Amino acid sequence: MTTALLFVTFLVLMIIGMPVGVALGIAGTLAIVLSNLDTQWFGLLAVPQSFYAGLAKYPLLAIPMFVLVGSVFDRSGVASRLVNFAIAIVGRGPGMLPLVAIAVAMFLGGISGSGPACAAAVGAVMIGAMGRAGYPPAFTASIVAAGASTDILIPPSIAFIVYSILVPQASVPALFAAGMVPGILVGVALIVPAVWLSRRHNMGTLEGHLPRPPFWASLFAASWGLIAPVIILGGMRMGLFTPTEAAVVAVFYGLFVGMCIHRTIKIGDLFVIFREAAELSAVIMIVVTLAGIFAWALSTLSVIDPITNAIVNSGLGEYGVMSLLIFLLMILGMFLDGISIFLIFVPLLMPIAQAYEWDLVWFGVLITIMVALGQFTPPLAVNLMVSCRIARVPMESTVRWVLWFLVSMSVVLILVIIFPELALWLPRYLGF
Repeated sequence: MTTALLFVTFLVLMIIGMPVGVALGIAGTLAIVLSNLDTQWFGLLAVPQSFYAGLAKYPLLAIPMFVLVGSVFDRSGVASRLVNFAIAIVGRGPGMLPLVAIAVAMFLGGISGSGPACAAAVGAVMIGAMGRAGYPPAFTASIVAAGASTDILIPPSIAFIVYSILVPQASVPALFAAGMVPGILVGVALIVPAVWLSRRHNMGTLEGHLPRPPFWASLFAASWGLIAPVIILGGMRMGLFTPTEAAVVAVFYGLFVGMCIHRTIKIGDLFVIFREAAELSAVIMIVVTLAGIFAWALSTLSVIDPITNAIVNSGLGEYGVMSLLIFLLMILGMFLDGISIFLIFVPLLMPIAQAYEWDLVWFGVLITIMVALGQFTPPLAVNLMVSCRIARVPMESTVRWVLWFLVSMSVVLILVIIFPELALWLPRYLGF
């Protein structure tokens, strides 16, 4: 009865528009009270303890720093210089600007690790440029949103940091390495339909008449941005700093580039940058801490074991259960943000993964790909919200284009399921 009330309360609060973190906290607290009616204070002392336990984790320090990195690089002018350099490489023509948008989004994923921040940075540069070249606004918004979804796969990734906190057996460096190849494959899978659709529908007809930037001048201008992932990922690989320390290094590097090199960030801009990063970080942290109360309630009520046994003994088999989980998570991704999906469902899914002896690093990559799909799948689609706002188009107008990218990205998901080594060989080669 209490278990049913836990989930019903959460769903009702979500339906009436309650923020997901508050819904998790209230549902978890109510379940704790109802299961401890005969104890002092009705077990409420567990609420602040669970709240603090959910927050007091060292890897979480990396989240506000990587959020700040996204805000800094959004204003540093790096994105526009990377775009010019990419255009200098691939040239002009139908389908080339969408290719550049996705490639630059993938590259920025190696700096910030935040999909919405990447969508804002790339969208601010590319949506206007693609519009002038003759691409429809709905198509450009879809391209930017899909490209930005690679950010949570290509390291550094906030999603992988949250997963490593929930699953201590999967280290952050191992997850970062495991996400590299699937992230690149996802990017390639998005580029193929982007170029094909552009040429099939005669989009970008004006692009060929636009000037092509000079290669060496573009390379020199983009060099500071090109070095950033080398510093962040190379420093972690060489053992110079941890992922948390790498986030701090990236912040100082971004500020140096923005204030001293490109001079696009002024002293007066720092307050706005820090405020935006603090607000977004606070939202993420509050959801993480309140989800700790929900998770503690699940554990106390012994909900996880019966669910695991029911699924494992359902007769579906290993791949049947995997298909069920994919379907469930893709549907949830349409309505919940990625962090919430991790916090609510990873504790429930871990016993299933352990029952089938799935590699937990590989499983983390699979879940992250599914969450990435949700970032540009309406109706929630956080990346699509950002790009549609920049393009000034309604989200429903992008559906005809988004479906192509969802199908191509799902192909990569299937490949990673069939061939786990696509995710596992790099962390094994690097010794993680």
